[in-house]
Amino acid sequence: MAITDDRRPVATRDVPYAMRDRLHVPRERYYDREFFELEKEHLWPRVWQMACRAEEIPRPGDFVEYEICDQSILVVRQPDGSVKAFHNACRHRATQLCKGSGRLPGGQIVCPFHGWRWNLDGTNSFVYGADGFAPESLRPDDIRLVECKVEEWGACVWVNMDPGARPLREALAPAADALDAVGAENMRVWWWKETILNANWKTAQEAFHEGYHVMSTHPQLTFGQGEDYPYSNVEYIPLENGHGRFLGRFDPTAGGISQGRGAEAFLSRSQTLWEGQDAMTLERDLHVFRGMRNRVPPGEDFATAAIKALFDYAEGAGIPLRPTPEGMRMWGGEVFLFPNFIVIPQFGNALSYRIRPHNDDPEWCRFEVWSLTMYPEGEEPGRPKLKGRFAADDTENWGLIPRQDFSNIERQQRGLHSRSFRQHRLATEWEPIISNMHVELDRYLAG
Repeated sequence: MAITDDRRPVATRDVPYAMRDRLHVPRERYYDREFFELEKEHLWPRVWQMACRAEEIPRPGDFVEYEICDQSILVVRQPDGSVKAFHNACRHRATQLCKGSGRLPGGQIVCPFHGWRWNLDGTNSFVYGADGFAPESLRPDDIRLVECKVEEWGACVWVNMDPGARPLREALAPAADALDAVGAENMRVWWWKETILNANWKTAQEAFHEGYHVMSTHPQLTFGQGEDYPYSNVEYIPLENGHGRFLGRFDPTAGGISQGRGAEAFLSRSQTLWEGQDAMTLERDLHVFRGMRNRVPPGEDFATAAIKALFDYAEGAGIPLRPTPEGMRMWGGEVFLFPNFIVIPQFGNALSYRIRPHNDDPEWCRFEVWSLTMYPEGEEPGRPKLKGRFAADDTENWGLIPRQDFSNIERQQRGLHSRSFRQHRLATEWEPIISNMHVELDRYLAG
């Protein structure tokens, strides 16, 4: 039986390799077939999932296929600007209706097998050879496409296959408030890529639920501090509904964005982040910061002056960079939305991850990466396209920082099979978001 607390109902179904406490995670949760099948049956069909960026379907008739394990969902922009989502299967003989993404010609969803057609709202508009069917086989309510719940928030479209699912914002509370505070609604795609990793989807995403790994995994970001790197300057906050966030322990209203850093240290770190991943810190930000190099009076905090210059630049350019003080505390931190969506904001940009099982195998995952930013109002880019699927060690398409992470993720998955290893042992201070996610997962699996 999974562990419980006062917030949610007691579990009713036994879960194999369940969480017995918040300090240990059984290794089998990351590769066991029975556990993976429970996720397919009781997690993915019942939880809200980010299906696509809203700008992927800007016009009526635009569609995106969202895949999760053996399920395919068709997300379609409607004539009135709203969005509907349907199970992507013909009501005749189950043929997959659409693949990938694109535009539905003539505002019709057409089955490629026998030519049955549906309007954008899922109502059937044509049955080829209808006179050959019994009337009871063609009742309008029976042959309309089966809908999923769908809502838009945070510049994304979210779907849930459970018709009784609670509203999206209720399910995402309270973590969604943190993304509102950083202006996630105003962010658009800078680039979008993916890779396939030989690792469980949970192994992959847990690498980003803590900053404790930076000293060893990303030594270039410690700037010579080594083991003195101040990982304890981060506050990790498990949240209800399996979500979590971490943020810096500083006051953004008191010059605390980067306390104690001079101009060269701040600029060096900014350049390393830009060169290492082209996300969170972009070349545009670096140009603004460099422009302040010789303009800050001696004794004043360079980082605070540089951030002020960035706000001034954004205002002049018409960029909607308006985070709250609490939102500024999130810069360089993380917001995790259960079960598999991560946003790491900074400066009006963000790095975002979506991680899903791949090819019905518990030890492989599909790992998508977005670099997001804010554009001048009225100058947002067009419909974004996936740049491609690239190998995890591809030096032309991945910066050093993601390559370092990808390597560790796959090595961790291999280590889980060591006969010497039975369970993760989690730090109470640095890794509580990981255990919090697993406790929520057990609630779904236990019913």
